[in-house]
Amino acid sequence: MDVDGRPQSVPVLSRRQKVIYQFTQQNLPACKPVLTPAWVIATFFSLGIIFIPLGLLALGASQSVVEIVDQYDTDCIPEVFRSNKVAFIKDDSIPKNCTRYFKVHKPMKAPIYVYYQLDNYYQNHRRYVKSRNDRQLLYGLKYNDTSSCKPEESNNGLPIVPCGLIAWSLFNDTYRFVRGAVELGINRKNIAWRSDREHKFGKHVYPFNFQNGTLIGGGKLDPTIPLSDQEDLIVWMRTAALPSFRKLYGKIEEDLEGDDVIQVNLFNNYNSYSFGGKKKLVLSTSSWLGGKNDFLGFAYLAVGSSCILIALFFILFHVKNPRPYGI
Repeated sequence: MDVDGRPQSVPVLSRRQKVIYQFTQQNLPACKPVLTPAWVIATFFSLGIIFIPLGLLALGASQSVVEIVDQYDTDCIPEVFRSNKVAFIKDDSIPKNCTRYFKVHKPMKAPIYVYYQLDNYYQNHRRYVKSRNDRQLLYGLKYNDTSSCKPEESNNGLPIVPCGLIAWSLFNDTYRFVRGAVELGINRKNIAWRSDREHKFGKHVYPFNFQNGTLIGGGKLDPTIPLSDQEDLIVWMRTAALPSFRKLYGKIEEDLEGDDVIQVNLFNNYNSYSFGGKKKLVLSTSSWLGGKNDFLGFAYLAVGSSCILIALFFILFHVKNPRPYGI
């Protein structure tokens, strides 16, 4: 009824307006679970029962990986230059070849992945990460704006392809593996991501004016091979987030038996001495979980064990101080 005593019309609401009205007036159906001690204890026990076997499974997969790691940056420098490593690496007149020996303690099933590992190398530095041009990697000389590549955007008035500090510092140590009198082949194809090869590096873009300046960085590139086929460059250009990282060098597609002795003929070309970096050569097999990584297994075990301990604590607390439910 209005003020004059006449009946007041009731507005007709649409379905959407009714839902909005119920929502704003907090009249929608609601569910409020009651976390009883039994439910909480059962939940923590269930998490522990799930996570502990997963941790053991992940740890077992990691332990099944056979890995050989050899740090060679110091041992591959002649004794007379060990007090001045930078002078040795910068002197082109001194041969950089070096021979190392690996003993295989457990059988290694193919494919055996060959990595190089660099420590104390900050590829995530802001200026280093920015010193590249993705459009030039895809279109080559057709793309002229390479200001982001400073200080390696041009040389002698000509553009550099690929430009930037990342490409300029390309890793250039090389490895050859010999077992007995037979050289082991290293497959260096398909070591980069397929998406990088097909969509980030041009199939008709060739290196141009690269490493032709007075300040030489790392490795050189074959000017007759397009960037999309130079997979060592593609692997290197995907910068690492941490100062210690591994990058794939190639794959040995032959099994290695226990007690095999592998001779490694390497060229120690890369200058990691100026910044106190370390270089390591890694041979590794893989499991269904990937490479060797104990952290994931220990993390699962830690979480599962914590859940079991919390459940036991709640049981003791509930037995000692039971709390009746309200009706």
